[in-house]
Amino acid sequence: MNPNPAGGDDRSFLAVDAARAAILGALAPISGRERVAVRAALGRVLAEDVIAPCNVPAHDNSAMDGYAVRAADLRAEGESALAVVGTAFAGRPFSGMVGTGQAVRIMTGATIPQGADTIVVQEMARREHDRVFIPAGQKKGQNLRHAGEDLAEGGVAIAAGKRCGPAELGLIASLGIAEVCVRRRLRVAVMSTGDEIASIGRPLGPGEVYDSNRYTLHGVLTRLGCELLDLGVVPDRPEALEEAFREASQAADVIITSGGVSVGEADFIREMMNRMGEVAFWKLAIKPGRPMAFGRIGDAVLFGLPGNPVAVMVTFYQFVQDALLQLMGVAPLPAPERFPVRAAFSMRKQPGRVEYLRGRLQRDGGTLAVALAGAQGSGVLSSMSEADCFVVLPADCTAVQEGDTVLVQPFHGIV
Repeated sequence: MNPNPAGGDDRSFLAVDAARAAILGALAPISGRERVAVRAALGRVLAEDVIAPCNVPAHDNSAMDGYAVRAADLRAEGESALAVVGTAFAGRPFSGMVGTGQAVRIMTGATIPQGADTIVVQEMARREHDRVFIPAGQKKGQNLRHAGEDLAEGGVAIAAGKRCGPAELGLIASLGIAEVCVRRRLRVAVMSTGDEIASIGRPLGPGEVYDSNRYTLHGVLTRLGCELLDLGVVPDRPEALEEAFREASQAADVIITSGGVSVGEADFIREMMNRMGEVAFWKLAIKPGRPMAFGRIGDAVLFGLPGNPVAVMVTFYQFVQDALLQLMGVAPLPAPERFPVRAAFSMRKQPGRVEYLRGRLQRDGGTLAVALAGAQGSGVLSSMSEADCFVVLPADCTAVQEGDTVLVQPFHGIV
């Protein structure tokens, strides 16, 4: 991990893309794995490929309710009259054979009877007693699902590095597999720093603010499936910070702090990182979130996030979350979703930094547009609660006029 990957000194402001590349380039997945029951695998990252021990589906079966027939018996013009000789149910197959001029009533999922090669949906057929009349225009092999069509025996059903969601749990269960091998949970230590930070549940003293950042981080880290070590609020005293960092670096893979990384006289995080470990960078060309430190203390990766609540969330979602997913072994990392929409606001912007506004998507005359979600100050956490996307203004942007095209990053994929 090389300090100042931008090639400058401590006064350098690292570009957003360079910072992201530097972070991801410095991290490798954690070691350690365990076997868990399928239901316990939700949100976990597969450490091994899941191999299909059987075909899915296990046999040729019907995709629809209808009649199993021989395509050779169907006329090119007019109706074909066939004798119905039995019924095939899912789990109770027809034991005979479909002969010339015959049909078998079949239910969705039932095994295709021997001799049949085509399924005619029941809505297309006309039944009279023990005979069924099939109109012309049927295609051989229609409405039939083949054995192994979904998954072939011996093939990779789910690749290692996949984070298991509900669909993956169902897919694993469809193979009859009861346990899977997953990477151990990522251990993340979280602390807030500052003498002005007060814990919730007691009255505020002069100049104090309640600690919201630790609760925000608790939410995002819990949803990611991390094992959380909460170190509480650490006062701005070097000995207290050193003790907290030492404890965290010995117990966790990642340390996340909020506050204490700016240039104020009482901001010790960067100094402590330099003394106990190393700092790769600590100033970004971004708003909000310019003072964000990245480095190591011992074997633990450290992210020193800003103190302002919105800046914490912006820097977490733009830099930290993907870093944690990479440490968890997720591969490949999801690409950030961004798309252009019309701006329903106007503003001026300082060039030279990427700016993340909190926006709210809306329909305007059939066209998708984005408005600002309340006040945009870095301490206005309500703007995150009211928003459903980030409006991403590039470094060279100097102003936005209503009607301009801007890029938005929707929350549904990241938040």
